[in-house]
Amino acid sequence: MKRFSRRRAFSLVELVIVVVIVGLLAAIAIPRFSRGAAGATDSSVAGDLSVLRNAIEMYAAEHNGTYPTAVNLPNALTLYSDAAGNTSATKSATYEFGPYILKIPELKAGTHAGNATIEAVSSTPASETANTNGWLYNATTGQIWANETDYLGF
Repeated sequence: MKRFSRRRAFSLVELVIVVVIVGLLAAIAIPRFSRGAAGATDSSVAGDLSVLRNAIEMYAAEHNGTYPTAVNLPNALTLYSDAAGNTSATKSATYEFGPYILKIPELKAGTHAGNATIEAVSSTPASETANTNGWLYNATTGQIWANETDYLGF
């Protein structure tokens, strides 16, 4: 007696159902992944601001509450300094303070992304400036912001 074996395979209906289910899962997952990238950028900018703010506060604590000027801020934070705020690339008995950070971080988001320069401002900025500087800094209060409207509230 000969037995007929039937080949087992997926029917067209089963394949269509699987494709529809995979499409629904992709429609749900893809927007979530794209929001994750924006959240990572926000976290990166917030982290850089925290590092800069901590470095500025440490500088002020060691210099009798005086904040560095906007022009001098990169050197004040990345080099050694004396009590008067003068900077040097090498540590000595005179230049005993700092450095507070290795380098000024580049802004990682927005139209000024990739820029690590600092612009002096006299008050809390309400919007980004027309210049291409990455950071906005108030030397009177020691506050620093990202030069990007979306991150001024950080």
